[in-house]
Amino acid sequence: MTLPSSMTVIAIKGFGGPEVLEPEQQPMPQPGEGELLVKVAAAGVNRPDVFQRMGNYPPPKGASDIPGLELAGEVIALGPNTGRYKVGDKVTALVAGGGYAQYCTVPEPQALPVPTGFSMIEAAAMPETFFTVWHNMFERGKLVSGESVLIHGGSSGIGTTAIMLAKAFGATVFTTAGSKEKCDACVKLGADIAINYKTEDFVAITKAATKDAGVNVILDMVGGDYINRNYIAAAVEARICQIAFLSSSKATVDFRTMLAKRLTHTGSGLRPRSVADKGKMAQALEAKVWPLLNAGKCKPVIDSTYPAAEASKAHARMESSQHIGKIVLTF
Repeated sequence: MTLPSSMTVIAIKGFGGPEVLEPEQQPMPQPGEGELLVKVAAAGVNRPDVFQRMGNYPPPKGASDIPGLELAGEVIALGPNTGRYKVGDKVTALVAGGGYAQYCTVPEPQALPVPTGFSMIEAAAMPETFFTVWHNMFERGKLVSGESVLIHGGSSGIGTTAIMLAKAFGATVFTTAGSKEKCDACVKLGADIAINYKTEDFVAITKAATKDAGVNVILDMVGGDYINRNYIAAAVEARICQIAFLSSSKATVDFRTMLAKRLTHTGSGLRPRSVADKGKMAQALEAKVWPLLNAGKCKPVIDSTYPAAEASKAHARMESSQHIGKIVLTF
């Protein structure tokens, strides 16, 4: 196959609002050691893309400065020392950048086969949220069947994924969201109790529903004053998994609660992790979660899709916080 010498990407023309995202021509990337070259059919939009566009989330050293952390498409070329995939295979993949482009190089360990019956849009909506939820809620948070979990931001891409997987693995699910519509969507996905954080107190509701015992695992992307409230809502020996700080990374916390309840508060960022680390997460997902996807028991919730040239509209949609589930760009 003769490949073009250039491709269209969605570049950040200067830090600022959604309007700084513009199509431009850049040279075709070449797959390096252990990498695949993928012709991108669709790319997921995530909150870190918004932070990068605003100048608050620079890519790791060596990563592309093109935004986009997840994609789905067709393998069209192989770098040295690849072995699992062949040209023509359809994959979904986690990347450290470069997803908003017609072509993207992918470390082979971070690629997974597109699940049975999934569209490219659905496949592109998965890696960032599935890797994050699996590693934090199950590997770090050690959630098991019969336990309870509180998932903040239940209508987000992370939240909808976490609700589905927690239910699939036998947990009782509490979640927070910012409107009745979003709460209803969370219940439809499988949440046992959805709490409107604008009108209700998640601490009081979770404590009452658990007969004052509290919840076993908390997945939090909010931070700020939620941190102290999470400690109060937590059960003895609970695990609190911090994945972001949409409110604030600073908080006033009474740490006596941590001692009294023997809490574990852990945190993890995905993008800076090594290819080997991400590869281990991919292996675990393929073993534990892909059977659910192939059987049609879980699918990502798609809020909306936009042609890549309208990436600015996709970012505006995300920043409106009106979305339920994932926003995806198509190429």
